[in-house]
Amino acid sequence: MSFILQTLTTKQEVNRVIRDTLDKVLILRFGRASDSICLQLDDILAKSSRELSKFAVVALVDIDAEELNIYVKYFDIVLIPSTVFFFNAHHMKMDSGTPDHTKWVGSFQCKQDFIDVVEAIFRGAMKGKLIVSCPLPPEKIPRFQLLFKDV
Repeated sequence: MSFILQTLTTKQEVNRVIRDTLDKVLILRFGRASDSICLQLDDILAKSSRELSKFAVVALVDIDAEELNIYVKYFDIVLIPSTVFFFNAHHMKMDSGTPDHTKWVGSFQCKQDFIDVVEAIFRGAMKGKLIVSCPLPPEKIPRFQLLFKDV
């Protein structure tokens, strides 16, 4: 399904899409096309992209592209897939009850969950917020045990 979605492989492509996506939520999925969970998420993203097209843009970021290590480090992408949201070049955060508000880690259980999250981010962004509350119930939010190095 990822052939439906734009795949970004250079720093310039990522910079351009962040800078040029105006008045829409930009969804960047960081991951690998060979990973089964990424493929599951890509399927949900592709199936949702048409419904979200009026207020959101989805792009895939290949974390193995050497040039994109700067983003992988900046957004602390340790687990894949990780999904990062932007609005008018501002990084949008979401409080989902997890320690990390900067990205969504893992897949969504279904297409509607993803649409609900993007709608919540869009509504919050239109009100000038940079962080929104996750609209999903806690049982639908993937949980990961975060391990901190050198703590």
